[in-house]
Amino acid sequence: MNIVAGIREVRAWRASAPEPLGLVPTMGFLHAGHISLVERARRENASVAASIFVNPTQFGPKEDLTRYPRDLPRDLRLLEDAGCDLVFAPEVAEMYPPGADTLVVPGKVAEPLEGARRPGHFRGVATVVVKLLNIVRPARAYFGEKDAQQLAVIRATVRHLDMAVEIVGCPIVREPDGLAMSSRNSYLTPEERRAAPVLFRALGAAGELWQHGERDGDRLRTAMGGVVESEPLARLDYASVADPESFGEVGRASGTVLLLLAVFLGKARLIDNLRLEA
Repeated sequence: MNIVAGIREVRAWRASAPEPLGLVPTMGFLHAGHISLVERARRENASVAASIFVNPTQFGPKEDLTRYPRDLPRDLRLLEDAGCDLVFAPEVAEMYPPGADTLVVPGKVAEPLEGARRPGHFRGVATVVVKLLNIVRPARAYFGEKDAQQLAVIRATVRHLDMAVEIVGCPIVREPDGLAMSSRNSYLTPEERRAAPVLFRALGAAGELWQHGERDGDRLRTAMGGVVESEPLARLDYASVADPESFGEVGRASGTVLLLLAVFLGKARLIDNLRLEA
């Protein structure tokens, strides 16, 4: 496995890499969810590259950039075991050299929910993803569906900028108790970790109502919020029933919807979602 920190080295390796190439962009501190992306990329491509970069432009001034978990040696072992051919692990100055002030501003899908709570977040995401796609030039890039709105923003950005890459969404990987795997789960205390499956239970409660014919968005949102609020350690940020294309809130569902949750547990802010088919 090749490990490089410079854009020139990536391009030199890319020139002779067997086609097609799959890319898995990450911020490191990998878990089984990340590895499932690498394994799928390995099955579907002749070459696989991954990036490890904690992107500062997607963090707000009061967010967790400095304490975001990092363990590069462990990440590299996991990626090698998963069959990765190249790891691009740049420093910030390599991705954003002095004077680099061009940013990608995503469209309307980036405005609600995470976009409203975290101003500038999706601008940073879109910028770094476009840069990584231009540097590595993969045929396919793989992202987890846990960050559902992020995935929609990336798909829209790639489509609107006419970029020749397929964006592949991959299913959420969960712990045995239903908690969606996330690097930020490491922030949880043992007590908070025991409480964290409340997100999955809340999604399940609304999903059960859906299975029994409930289509009123407010009732589904209320059901999710009620489950979250029943957990003393949890604080609801939002419970959403959204259109899976626009991420606008749904009044009465007539088709497929996304249930989305953001919940504070101590220092951690966790998100999760569940797609409900018409």
